[in-house]
Amino acid sequence: MSWTEERIEKLNKLWGSGKTAAEIAEELGDVTRNAVIGKANRLGLSAKATPAVQKPKKKALPPHRACQWPIGHPGEANFHFCSDEAVPSKPYCLKHCNMAYQNKDNS
Repeated sequence: MSWTEERIEKLNKLWGSGKTAAEIAEELGDVTRNAVIGKANRLGLSAKATPAVQKPKKKALPPHRACQWPIGHPGEANFHFCSDEAVPSKPYCLKHCNMAYQNKDNS
């Protein structure tokens, strides 16, 4: 197999169309994928965009879970929620958990 002007022109056209090197090799016939890549490199054709390898994500810190203990009365201007850090798996901070949950053994 030789790289004639016609084959080089076709390679340029196919390379620019977004076809893979394997597809170009198949269309040109009598040439391997590696030969296509080598010739493209020697011709200075731009590198094909390859899918980016996903880097493993860093373990994200869990989002701040705010205490949902109501302070004030709904409808009033100063009504709000505590917003301190909530105890894991509870809707309230430690102070408000102690107020909200009663120990059954101490009844």
